[in-house]
Amino acid sequence: MRFAERPSTTGARIESWSGRQFATQVDEAMRIYVRAMRYPDHTGTQRAVSARKHVTHHGFACRAALLDDGTLVGFGYGYTTMPGQWWHDLVRNALRPEAAQEWLYDAFELSELHVLPEYHGIGIGRRLLTSLAAGIPHSVMLLSTPDQDTRAFRLYRDTGFVDLARNYLFPGDARPFAVLGARLPLRDGR
Repeated sequence: MRFAERPSTTGARIESWSGRQFATQVDEAMRIYVRAMRYPDHTGTQRAVSARKHVTHHGFACRAALLDDGTLVGFGYGYTTMPGQWWHDLVRNALRPEAAQEWLYDAFELSELHVLPEYHGIGIGRRLLTSLAAGIPHSVMLLSTPDQDTRAFRLYRDTGFVDLARNYLFPGDARPFAVLGARLPLRDGR
């Protein structure tokens, strides 16, 4: 199914991208990732390697936010989380066994959701998230985000995400993260 949403007052249209489409734009997407997360530029190059592998994961789904001229201003993607995947296994070990059993079954891992900083606060991230969640067959969506009061964290709370783990340190990042989960469909917190 091809999903496309026309631009609204937020100035960007949301499109469903295949793994192949995302792979051709992964370098541009990782430039957005670096700016949104305030990481050093080399981090985007490293993350692009992982992102190219992610497109082959079962259940891969992606949304892109594009301006009328085709400029990519935001994206979100993920896939079915499964044992043996880096994030899945780390999160499984961070959760109580009963929580892991409850949340890691039939779950979509939102690997990335980022919008260029100059487009924050106008609803693009929300539209990416809700479009992606509405188009997947899973019962829950999981993610990790820096454990601090950010627009992203407030968006996740508004749409129904709850704490699964807080103050979690992933290898390779000194910042603490929150691991969040939501039952689908997401609620509209507006």
